[in-house]
Amino acid sequence: MLLLSEVALAQETTSQQIIADQKLTELLDQVWNFELESSPLLATNIGDPRGQDHLADDSLSAIQARAVRRSKFLETLEAVLVDDLSEGKQIDHELLRRRLEGQIADFRFKTHLMPINNRGGFHIRFPELPRVMAPKSEGDFANYIARLKDFDRYTNQQIELLRGGIKAGLVQPAIIMRDSLSQVESHLVEDLTKSLFLTNIAAESKSNLGAQRWAPINQQIEDALKQSVIPAYQRFADFLRSEYLPACRGPVGASAMPMGREFYLDRIQRFTTIEISPEELHQTGVSENARIRSDMELIKQKVDFDGTLDEFLEHLRTDPKFYAKSAEELMQTAALILKRADGRLPELFGHLPRIPYGLREIPAYVAPQTTAAYYWPPATDGTRGGVYYLNTYNLSSRPLYQLEALSLHEAVPGHHLQLAIQAELANLHPISRESNFTAFIEGWALYSERLGKEIGFYKDPYQDFGRLSMEAWRASRLVVDTGLHWMGWSRQQAIDYMTANTALSPHNIVAEVDRYIGWPGQALAYKTGEIAISRIRRQAEQELGDNFDVRSFHDRVLEAGSIPLPMLEQRINQWINQQHASRAKENQSEPQRAE
Repeated sequence: MLLLSEVALAQETTSQQIIADQKLTELLDQVWNFELESSPLLATNIGDPRGQDHLADDSLSAIQARAVRRSKFLETLEAVLVDDLSEGKQIDHELLRRRLEGQIADFRFKTHLMPINNRGGFHIRFPELPRVMAPKSEGDFANYIARLKDFDRYTNQQIELLRGGIKAGLVQPAIIMRDSLSQVESHLVEDLTKSLFLTNIAAESKSNLGAQRWAPINQQIEDALKQSVIPAYQRFADFLRSEYLPACRGPVGASAMPMGREFYLDRIQRFTTIEISPEELHQTGVSENARIRSDMELIKQKVDFDGTLDEFLEHLRTDPKFYAKSAEELMQTAALILKRADGRLPELFGHLPRIPYGLREIPAYVAPQTTAAYYWPPATDGTRGGVYYLNTYNLSSRPLYQLEALSLHEAVPGHHLQLAIQAELANLHPISRESNFTAFIEGWALYSERLGKEIGFYKDPYQDFGRLSMEAWRASRLVVDTGLHWMGWSRQQAIDYMTANTALSPHNIVAEVDRYIGWPGQALAYKTGEIAISRIRRQAEQELGDNFDVRSFHDRVLEAGSIPLPMLEQRINQWINQQHASRAKENQSEPQRAE
């Protein structure tokens, strides 16, 4: 029997927890409303109706005001004691803390003065607006047209930010911006019917409205393109040509920028979610490549290739039999892989998402500058599915022997499965449901490539070599990213290392290296996350032995959404203890046999 004092203490603890949870929920709501008001496109993505007729205010004064507000939010958050919170709210607290600290650090490092690089920026994202908004009704199209008209103002704000970057010495390296003009000028179309702002509108949206209702909407879109969008793109092209590109820097590493080394250390912590040095990351990549290279040698022997591993890599890069002859062949092969994967998922997961995904080609205007594939997440309200985008540009650089690993990474059981489950987590606060920890998201996707071995993939030794080559690609990122941004490597050194240690085509190697140059630290997340998830699974298997259930393990990994790696490990340790306790309880309840 509990003493009265113990009962009182338990009631006080429960009351204290309720109060703390309420305080945190109120703060989360305040921050979330602020974020939705500040970012209308974020509101679009989650199905929130506010701000659908305009774009964000990215004036310098607005950016400064947002930074001040976030600092105040962080002060309020720090007054909420983590130990007073329930388990779910402790997750919310940690995710909000990291979000706010990251946003404040971005402002301190003035990342808003570098809003574009070779792969991203407002000018590259904006043509996806029809797909993001997915307008269907006349009201939806009115909002879409209003945003097209607002693009003129928004472009002017981006130009002013970039001018500020020029003054502050915060500009991109010239080498990676060499195609930026063509990216912009591709939208200066004379035939408006070929504009992505019309062609990216779903055909069923037009047909459902009917010809009579669609005709005036189409005319309004064309007017907005002529009066706002195309002049804004022209103005931005002129600015790039005359001001920005001539001011771009020669050195490629982040260390060359003001506060560059401090900035890179911050990026490491941001993207990996752990405390680790550039030197340790670099050495991890070297060690991983040595292990992977040994496994590659075994496959080379298995297929009876008579030559060195380097010669085998060159054979894979150059033999036409390893490459699709058409975009249709590449897309169809990927679709078949995904269909096979879909049917085996219940072997690995107890819980599967309801939100579907599709397969599309990467748009031609960005395909030459981007990588082999990427994934576009679903809307968190379920109104838009996820999309696996596959690059069909330059087919001689898209090897079929890597397609199993690539598809498992980008779709299922990789990005789509994880992010769709996260989008459906009703028990999380919306701001936590939008969490975006790269080490978790990309670490999971890389881990998922190896999961293919557990559901019947990679039986073809060339496909298994493709999986290893994809892993070597991510291990090489640890070496190359730290080499470029911390150790003073040249771009050519990075290209040479990737050529020697991966089976990527020359085109892909250049695109990848340029990506790392323009996005310091991001490439470190993949292998760091995969190593952590794989290690955590091995520990669980060792602890639980025959009682380890891979479906239950994966469900536990994914049930809190994208979280920092230390928090994932903590949650899996709790799960292991729960499994032990559950097993012990079962043993106690079993009747004892008489001897």
